Amino acid sequence: MGERRNLALINTRIPDKRSPEEEALPETIGSRRRLRACHECDWLVRLPPLHHGQSADCPRCGHTLSTRHYRPAERSLALAIASLLALIMAVTLPFVSFQVSGIGNRIALTETATTLIGMHQPLVAIGVVLTTIVLPMVYLLGVIWLQTGLLRRTLLPASRGIARALSHLHPWMMADVFIIGALVSLIKVAGMAEVSLGLAFWAFCCFALLLLLTTQSLDADWMWFSLAGEPTAPEGAVTGARASPQGLTGCPTCGLVNRLNADGNGRCRRCNERLHDRLPHSLQRTWALLVAAAVLYLPANIYPIMITTSFGDTEPSTIIGGVITLWQHGSYPIAAIIFIASVVVPVSKLIAMAWLCLQVPRSSDLHGVARTRLYRVTEFVGRWSMVDVFVVAILVALIRADNLMSIAPGAAALAFGAVVVLTMLAAMAFDPRLIWDPPLPRHSRSNDTSPSYSDHKDVAHDR
Repeated sequence: MGERRNLALINTRIPDKRSPEEEALPETIGSRRRLRACHECDWLVRLPPLHHGQSADCPRCGHTLSTRHYRPAERSLALAIASLLALIMAVTLPFVSFQVSGIGNRIALTETATTLIGMHQPLVAIGVVLTTIVLPMVYLLGVIWLQTGLLRRTLLPASRGIARALSHLHPWMMADVFIIGALVSLIKVAGMAEVSLGLAFWAFCCFALLLLLTTQSLDADWMWFSLAGEPTAPEGAVTGARASPQGLTGCPTCGLVNRLNADGNGRCRRCNERLHDRLPHSLQRTWALLVAAAVLYLPANIYPIMITTSFGDTEPSTIIGGVITLWQHGSYPIAAIIFIASVVVPVSKLIAMAWLCLQVPRSSDLHGVARTRLYRVTEFVGRWSMVDVFVVAILVALIRADNLMSIAPGAAALAFGAVVVLTMLAAMAFDPRLIWDPPLPRHSRSNDTSPSYSDHKDVAHDR
């Protein structure tokens, strides 16, 4: 693979030295091909020719617009097949076992969900099995389907729909988070019983790594060009300016620049994704989800997240109580992981998202980069709060030795899982382009109103 380097986009024409996938684009001076509107700051730029190992970043906010890989179809296909085989092994082989005082238990990966169903926690069970097994499997099958068609140079049925679905599935796959939860669980159990790791545990570790590599190897820009070509951008598009005042927007799925109708809506000409000048009612939806998450965070901490029975004694444990117990027993790293994932991350995310919503009416380019970085960090770390839910799922399935030792899920498990999902949805509902929009006139400012398309049309291309 060639040396990797980032190319900050500049708004001048770049001489043609195309990679193979770009040679079909007869780009000339004044061409309207290869335009992109940044999804985070709305800056309209022209992509330079990219070779494998190179990426193109937005010159305004630093968001990566495209990354080119060597032989992207073969790379993604090989990784997806390897990931799927590792997942099959992880599901079919023994995952982990424990033994204490001559009594033990051995579980398969799927029992982390089925046991929760038997203990009247079906919603938590559905969340666990979807994020760790079902959605990753669907994603990998979709990648294999698409790349097989591209390598055969004959698209398989429903390829465009599958390509659209991949971008929506990505945030909800949490195999890497599950591995951290499994390690935390095993370290907690190791102090009480003898733990043995099965082949499925190591297979799942390989699967989590391969799945991560698969998602990173997917070259969406190349893939959509191969699937449906590259239609020219609308006439009159001016690079080095915001797309919104020009009545343009970039498709969040395939990246193509499209012209919106008078209401600021439309459909992508290439992938048929719904398009909006700004996400409809972005601030209202974000506020509603944040308030719901904050309300649920109270019972998530008041009620026990799991109930432990040891030698006939039953002891409920809250999130904070579990952290204190681990700290008192000298398990400082595990206590720190649980505290960060279950307390620091969700609380920080609620505060950060609320602060960004409050700052939107006072947005300015001066602080745009810092606020956008805060949004990226907030969006990235939210899913890691699921560690505590996965810890409960694993311990409930593994520790089943009647009155000698057993663990049951508490009422807080569902509430905390809902908090994680709601904060993730809040980050998705928030439109980061609002951070970069010029402030509305004073009489139009409102914390619960997102700027409309008509507001953007009357603002100059850049301040």
